[in-house]
Amino acid sequence: MPDVHSKKVRSYNMSKIKGKDTKPEILVRKFLFGKGLRYRLHDKKLPGKPDLVFPKYKKIIFVHGCFWHGHEDCKYFVIPKTRTEWWLNKINRNIEKDMESIHKLKNEGWKVYIVWEYDLKSNKRENVLNTLYNKIIN
Repeated sequence: MPDVHSKKVRSYNMSKIKGKDTKPEILVRKFLFGKGLRYRLHDKKLPGKPDLVFPKYKKIIFVHGCFWHGHEDCKYFVIPKTRTEWWLNKINRNIEKDMESIHKLKNEGWKVYIVWEYDLKSNKRENVLNTLYNKIIN
């Protein structure tokens, strides 16, 4: 099946996808900052460059996009119909890197939490964020 966009349009669309400071990530950051928590962003010294690092609590948060990180059984994780094999390889590699980073962080004594994009779009957003806040401070 051919791509529905020209190469130029596809290139433009892909260039607009951000790797950090995404809407879900900013939503989590604003909520936690509003609750009085302070954190570091994208610490390059830590495996996987976590989205939020709470050194005081020795806790880390990754905010994962459902598509890019292969959120199983999620309506936002749809494998593209074109270049399927390439996309599956890319997403599976992302999942492998995530698991490696989390394993290394846990071995260093960090507690790691993952927040999925899907959980921040639904009507359970407030509950998810409050639960996350409670996990960090306890």
